Amino acid sequence: MTAPTGATPTTPTTPPDPDTPVTRVLVANRGEIARRVFATCRREGIGTVAVFSDADADSPHVAEADAAVRLPGLSSAETYLRGDLVIDAARRAGADAIHPGYGFLSENAEFARAVQDAGLVWIGPPVKAIEIMGSKVESKAMMRDAGVPVLDRLDPATVTDADLPVLVKASAGGGGRGMRVVRDLASLPGEIEGAAREALSAFGDATVFCERYLETGRHIEVQVMADRHGTVWAVGERECSIQRRHQKVIEEAPSPLVERTPGMRERLFEAARAATTAIDYEGAGTVEFLADERGEFYFLETNTRLQVEHPVTECTTGLDLVSLQLHVAAGGALPAEPPPTTGHAIEVRLYAEDPARDWQPQSGTLHEVDLGSAVRFEVPASGAAGAGGVGGADGAQGLRVDSGVESGSVVGVHYDPMLAKVIAVAPTRRRAAAVLASAMERAVLVGLRTNRDLLVRVLRHPAFLAGDTDTAFFTTHGLAALARPLVAGDELRLSALAAALAEAAGRRAAAPVGRSLPSGWRNLPSVAQRTAYTVDGEDVVVEYRLGRDGLVTDLDDCALVRGDARSVVLDHGGVRRTFTVLVHGSQVAVHSSLGPVALERRPRFVDPSATVAAGSLVAPMPGSVVRLGVAVGDRVTAGQPIVWLEAMKMEHTVTAPADGVVTELAVSVGQQVEVDAVLAVVAEPESVTTETPTTDTAESREGEQS
Repeated sequence: MTAPTGATPTTPTTPPDPDTPVTRVLVANRGEIARRVFATCRREGIGTVAVFSDADADSPHVAEADAAVRLPGLSSAETYLRGDLVIDAARRAGADAIHPGYGFLSENAEFARAVQDAGLVWIGPPVKAIEIMGSKVESKAMMRDAGVPVLDRLDPATVTDADLPVLVKASAGGGGRGMRVVRDLASLPGEIEGAAREALSAFGDATVFCERYLETGRHIEVQVMADRHGTVWAVGERECSIQRRHQKVIEEAPSPLVERTPGMRERLFEAARAATTAIDYEGAGTVEFLADERGEFYFLETNTRLQVEHPVTECTTGLDLVSLQLHVAAGGALPAEPPPTTGHAIEVRLYAEDPARDWQPQSGTLHEVDLGSAVRFEVPASGAAGAGGVGGADGAQGLRVDSGVESGSVVGVHYDPMLAKVIAVAPTRRRAAAVLASAMERAVLVGLRTNRDLLVRVLRHPAFLAGDTDTAFFTTHGLAALARPLVAGDELRLSALAAALAEAAGRRAAAPVGRSLPSGWRNLPSVAQRTAYTVDGEDVVVEYRLGRDGLVTDLDDCALVRGDARSVVLDHGGVRRTFTVLVHGSQVAVHSSLGPVALERRPRFVDPSATVAAGSLVAPMPGSVVRLGVAVGDRVTAGQPIVWLEAMKMEHTVTAPADGVVTELAVSVGQQVEVDAVLAVVAEPESVTTETPTTDTAESREGEQS
């Protein structure tokens, strides 16, 4: 592996550390990144201050800070995007510096200027650099002048068929928000409108532009770090090609493409340092490129902040990038060269979302069986740094977890649904993938649907292991196949049987009498016990009987070794396995060496009031109605957009389930809706009665009167 090369400092001597280091930091953010910054501050003896919205009052980042200041309200616009409130909070809590984290105000030049005007240390780059890079239009022009290869910007008004496909992008955007792929000119105006609306909501700036879209590009980025004394580092590259909705899902360092392409790393680092130097940058940043399989690359943007995926760089260099941010912001100098990279690190983003259903974000509480009140969020560690910690670059193997949630956490609709970042580091890429896949498979998550199964399948996919990843990975290899549950067939039925036996044991233990009798016990042979579950919308029915001969079930050669309300041991075909069963209400999670299974117990009797009319479109999540695409009486086709919802700062489209006629619209623009609320009703064409005009005759009038 080629070690990264840093720039030679322009000043011949290294200045000493600053005489007035930062002593108390307010993090103008929430969740995982706030906890990450706090972890470094604690290690360095620096005080910490959190800010929180009303929705985040019980968030772990609030409890972990030395002090916390409430920002009244729920939405980002009312709270974390209010720079004046954040600065006031810093003053009230006695902070002398503000760290913006990522997202929210992290790339807002006006906020950075206001922080400095308030006499506080801004732990970020110069205001001018943020202003230049904050406009993707202006930044690309400057990069072109600096000799950095770029993709030409297209004026939306002049896009032709020959330019397609194009990517509509928010000028002030990031994280996939305000971004749309357009493949036909007819849909371009609507996609521009939607992208602008989403960008305004997320960033306060509705400016969008177009550029040529590369269907199968590789997303490669270079971590940079610069000080005010002239030293510019290129601290290794990362590959972030596996994405959904233009948001990164899996990131790694180093890049498989760069590793196998002679000379590419040197050219990347040269371009990244040129881009950094051109804007007189200071602090941590990331220069992002889109590359093809030949190793040719084009500048995308410079993120003037810490990236979500920064842990993979830390795990392969031994650096603490947050510590370096604090050091540089206080005027400290960097050594002449960054450390070399060693080993390989892979990070996955664990989201509360349903990949199989257009990545629908999920909201609610992460639950656990104990006392029916709390969450269990557990990823088994294997010896590396814990949450917020920094890995090492000594070739060691281990796991790191940076999490924004813990027991009792509620995932709401106001913010991004990322639960945690799980990072594996190992001497080789294949070893890192194996360690991470195993850890994710064993993770205990009860209460919300997540993308965990998808992550495990990707990490074990032959194409991923071969390094054949690009931004079309999910399309190429089939999202439906990658998102399907890890456990199916007889293995699923075996897990469901364990769940049914554990639930029966729990009921016996709670019963006032007959606790020693097996469930369903009769003096004479009786019918089998029957429990019905659903898994991903499919029914799984378990039938069994416990009698003198032990367990009787339709699964061949299956015996119950022992069991209670939490743990069941089954012998199937001579193979003994232990199943851990966690129950919360109707949700039942089963964990074993077969893999994780999330079951929903099907009620024996359905409440008629809980059903909805056939053809009803229901809200897949809580959100706000931002657009209606039809009116009552319109004929629609299957898949046609009906309602647009905004949730978690993204727009989500609810489409017609079949051809038909819109017979009811139950919502209006601006209305807040809860999950499963009826939005509209589409009836089959033949079920809609059309009144035939009648002739105004005496016979008809007589009929009306009778």
